[in-house]
Amino acid sequence: MNRTYKIPKIRFKGYIDEWKINKLGTIGVFSKGKGISKADIVHDGKNECIRYGELYTTYGETIDKVVSKTNIDKKDLVFSAENDIIIPASGETQIDIATASCVMRSGIALGGDLNIIKTKNNGVFLSYYLNNRKKFEIANLAQGISVVHLYASQLSHLQLNLPTIPEQQKIASFLTAVDEKIQALKKKKSLLEQYKKGVMQKLFSQELRFKDENGNDFPDWEKKKMGDVFNFISTNSFSRENLNYKHGEVKNIHYGDIHTKFSTLFDIDIENVPYLNSSISINKIKVDQFCRQGDLIFADASEDYLDVGKAIELVKLGNSKLVAGLHTIHARPNRNWFFIGFAGHLMRSESVRTQIMKIAQGTKVLSISPGRLANIVIAIPTREEQQYIATFLSNVDIKIKHCDTQIKKMEIWKKGLLQKMFV
Repeated sequence: MNRTYKIPKIRFKGYIDEWKINKLGTIGVFSKGKGISKADIVHDGKNECIRYGELYTTYGETIDKVVSKTNIDKKDLVFSAENDIIIPASGETQIDIATASCVMRSGIALGGDLNIIKTKNNGVFLSYYLNNRKKFEIANLAQGISVVHLYASQLSHLQLNLPTIPEQQKIASFLTAVDEKIQALKKKKSLLEQYKKGVMQKLFSQELRFKDENGNDFPDWEKKKMGDVFNFISTNSFSRENLNYKHGEVKNIHYGDIHTKFSTLFDIDIENVPYLNSSISINKIKVDQFCRQGDLIFADASEDYLDVGKAIELVKLGNSKLVAGLHTIHARPNRNWFFIGFAGHLMRSESVRTQIMKIAQGTKVLSISPGRLANIVIAIPTREEQQYIATFLSNVDIKIKHCDTQIKKMEIWKKGLLQKMFV
């Protein structure tokens, strides 16, 4: 039996009806998908398909464009109808499995381990609702240890608070528009990153060259080993247990801070870098160990070839004291080799990254050493040409950072909306 329930904090004008309590089993009909293994996915398949794992790695609340295809015979498949809601029937964690998506097109093959819910309610609205307001309730329904399962018999008892279908459609359209804006910003950021990568390849291979202020060619680049132009400074081995994000006198950059840094340039005033605990004596830190503008800090360890040896250049230190910490390599130019802001980009160039990946050693965890890093060959242009290159690439980074900031603001705004638009 339905009964009236409270209304949400944020609501569209013109909708005054109270939301009503329903069980998911009373508004939907449950079924299951049919087995499509990873081996069944082929690039040129005839049938578009969705596998359960893709719900928490690839898709959001709506699925329109499908990434996978299969050649399994149609008679052995289960196909979607427009507005179907799909939820994984198994997964590795309870939170992963509590993921709903609305299939926006009919005729898409739905793999095994997918709960399918057909309903006359708005599937997009329900997907947003289930993924947000009801996510932890769904997670708590899942059973299992190494593999968790979620059954239709459990989902059918999930209690929902639903508005009228016209209001559902209004909310669904609004949230879809918000997500489209976020996706457009992500695409813009991705295109800028691709553009930067392409331009960097041409700049550092010298296929693309700047001219000087008189329109003349710059001199040839000079090849040097890193050990010829950098001194390697000893670093500390303080772990995260020795750090404090709120208080302290000396900041300590950790290899994880480098892995997560999208830009090559490091501005201490805008980075969330922890302090050394007050229990650690600053007197034990040698004067040379304190970072200086223009220093490079490398992450000397990672499980991923793409991250090992990743470097940042310290371009703005302000009044902060900073030291390099656990699993880092601290490199300092030994004379006036570089224009500030150039070396960091150089270390992310394809030529340097290829050499770093070749010297990385290890199986599960890859590592590099100052000794091996010192033998890497780099090509160095004049400081004037460096300035042109650094300024150009830094301007692209600013645009990427602006997109990233917009995305984060939109996602925070969306999260706040979702908390207030559902009950």
